[in-house]
Amino acid sequence: MTNPAALVERYIASWNETDPAKRRELIAATFTESASYGDPMMKSDGHGGIDCMMAAAQERFAGLRFKQVGRIDAYEDRVRFSWELGPDGGPSVAGGTDFATVNTGRLAHVVGFLDFAPAA
Repeated sequence: MTNPAALVERYIASWNETDPAKRRELIAATFTESASYGDPMMKSDGHGGIDCMMAAAQERFAGLRFKQVGRIDAYEDRVRFSWELGPDGGPSVAGGTDFATVNTGRLAHVVGFLDFAPAA
């Protein structure tokens, strides 16, 4: 894995990008074409599914932004990192840890675990 920090940075930027065209560009640069994502709240496959999922999360959590927290761990084709969601400069309302498999410098499979989240 060449640069896990840059990959995670693009991943977080994808979640935060509200312009649909720019978000799709980030998704293409960050995820393999057949990538999958799953966490306790949602699942998606492929660039189109991931784009729809991210757009839905942005709608539900309008005005909030994701940020990477803590250190990034990488080993061979695996990466682990934590994130939080909240308003700029305010307290986080959700957070978790994601584990991913990397293929050719892009995310192939992401599994997210929620450490804390708002009630449904």
